[in-house]
Amino acid sequence: MRPSLLALSLTLAAAGAHADEGMWLPSQLPQIATQLRDAGFEGDPASLADLTRPPLNAVVKVGGGTGAFVSDQGLVLTNHHVAFGVIQYNTSPERDLIANGFVAADRGDELPANPDFRVLVTTGFDQVTDRVLADARGRTGRAYYDAVDAAEKALVAECEQQPGYRCSVANMHYGSDFYLVRQLELRDVRLVYAPPEAVGNYGDEVDNFMWPRHSGDFTLLRAYVAPDGQPAAYSPDNVPYVPPAHLQVSTDAVAAGDFAMLAGYPGRTYRHRMASEFASQVEWTLPERVALYGGLIETVEAAIGSDADARVKYASTLAGLENGLKRAEGELDGLRRSNAVATRQADEEAMLAWLADQPAARATRADITAAQALLDETEATRERDQLLGAIARFPQLLGSAMRLQRLALERGKPDAQRESGYQQRDAALIEGGLKQVQRRYAERVEKALLVDLLTQYVALPPAQHVPEFDAVFGGTPEQVRANVDALYAGTTLDEEAERLRWFNATPEEVAQADDPLLQAAARLQPALLRLESEDKQRAGELLRLRPSYMEALIGYRESRGEAVYPDANSTLRVSYGQVSTMDPRDGVRYLPLTTVAGIVEKHTGVAPFDAPRPLLDAIAAGDFGSTADPDLGTQTVNLLTNLDTTGGNSGSPVLDASGQLIGLNFDSNWEAVSASWKFDPRYKRAIHVDMRYMRWLMAKVYPAPHLLAEMDLPVE
Repeated sequence: MRPSLLALSLTLAAAGAHADEGMWLPSQLPQIATQLRDAGFEGDPASLADLTRPPLNAVVKVGGGTGAFVSDQGLVLTNHHVAFGVIQYNTSPERDLIANGFVAADRGDELPANPDFRVLVTTGFDQVTDRVLADARGRTGRAYYDAVDAAEKALVAECEQQPGYRCSVANMHYGSDFYLVRQLELRDVRLVYAPPEAVGNYGDEVDNFMWPRHSGDFTLLRAYVAPDGQPAAYSPDNVPYVPPAHLQVSTDAVAAGDFAMLAGYPGRTYRHRMASEFASQVEWTLPERVALYGGLIETVEAAIGSDADARVKYASTLAGLENGLKRAEGELDGLRRSNAVATRQADEEAMLAWLADQPAARATRADITAAQALLDETEATRERDQLLGAIARFPQLLGSAMRLQRLALERGKPDAQRESGYQQRDAALIEGGLKQVQRRYAERVEKALLVDLLTQYVALPPAQHVPEFDAVFGGTPEQVRANVDALYAGTTLDEEAERLRWFNATPEEVAQADDPLLQAAARLQPALLRLESEDKQRAGELLRLRPSYMEALIGYRESRGEAVYPDANSTLRVSYGQVSTMDPRDGVRYLPLTTVAGIVEKHTGVAPFDAPRPLLDAIAAGDFGSTADPDLGTQTVNLLTNLDTTGGNSGSPVLDASGQLIGLNFDSNWEAVSASWKFDPRYKRAIHVDMRYMRWLMAKVYPAPHLLAEMDLPVE
């Protein structure tokens, strides 16, 4: 049996990595205790390995990002953009919380989040590799995938026997090790405090991924539970959740060179992928994503036009597309700047040369070659796969029809045999998603978006066409427009009551539905299932073969005295470093702190640099009190560190040497967007809201003295 690669990498952790590099598992931190102390950490590194102890038990997964408890009454601090869907959900043309912000006067004034929004508190992280792979060993392809899938579902079902918990299995080192993650699922989350968008997203896409930055990207939420302390859906009778610990916001100054540590739930990194995957990312994936997202933004904007209601409904969609576009542009630019493809190819060639002299080299090399062949196969349909993925993701009504048809199919099976995402444990999330469609849908905009995607699809070479899609939507742009018009003219899925009626219907009733979108989804479903089966066949083989590549990579790194931390996979990670300057190019230095002077300098009176009048007046008054920086003599806004972050780290707390909260992560600099694939210490920086700016805004600009008092902060 292959030894645990994660265990192997743990033994190497102290061998040497840049102090500012690494998204470390908490269990790895005791092995790098010396480096942590040398960097300035004043706490006990061993305590960081225990997820049930402070400070890590105060760090939570919030929506698609991270957050942290900052009071003993369930108050959660996260980014404005992480909670933007919650703000948008509660916004209407009559009550524009996006533009005006929101301050709950008391608990009764707090607003419920969208029904599928969650706060997850990690309470367990246990290795389950042997159980996951027990029945998979000796199998290949789809059989390997199904064995792993069945084992994971069994572990999750066993874990979730205790009500109120959401469990999952995390895959480390691409199929080498597996961990069971146990999380308390807080389902009643409410909006407490949000600055206006012109503060929370000052600079918008112009400033996105840029330094210097001047954004108050923070929001406060509150988690509630039933009166008996158990997680529950929203109810006016619920009470604030009492967390096991909460972070204390620091009142100290911050300066270059200070120790900084970040904890959060980074989404995905790909630093240990094969060299061919690096090349594909640069040569095809990123350029095509830029083209796709750019086109969709133009389509949505044109369809919205001057419709204020549609603009509110598509605010979150546009924000996601714009962020994805700029991220793809920055990632492409960064990977080229770092010469990532050539560097990774040379590194892989050196690894394979080292491997040739190792025991069992032939079998390991055979697995690597087989994995490469599978990756090569995906290139034949990658254009189609990208478009079909977007068609399933972006249209709200068509997506709802697809989910309802798949749910009806899965409900005809025993729960353990259902597809992940459609089991009984997922019913509340599916229902919540169906409920909020109304807040994010306008017929004219959705039809324009869908026609755009389908027009690109019909232009693909015939070999990439899917018969069922051609039958439903047609084979020419004219047929696409006519068929989309007909489908949307006859559907009633734009009514919440109808969506929920079909959600509660029996599989037989759904099969007999006369709604045109449900009928279309039924005709598409065989194709979707067929393509899914092909994906699972390939995924099973890669799950079986990739550990050989990782075993060779870790062995090669060990021979060079280097450490390997697992690629990020939405599990809790810790990175550490310092408040830092940066020299991005000749003659240019990024200072680590920005101030309110930059807000005034950028202000044009036109979005995205239209600073609100209360903010400008407060800056002009110069009343900064104890939040002013003692050296700069003015109010700071954002700070820069060399912490290792990626998507999903949005909202991650940044702690000082004593574990107090000094910053809230919200972005990376343009030069570092490519860090999800390649870490370059010359350029990798992370951008955070300075907690002194949050305190000043809450004290002087959009006052919330009751919340400052709750966080044990000066009310001045």
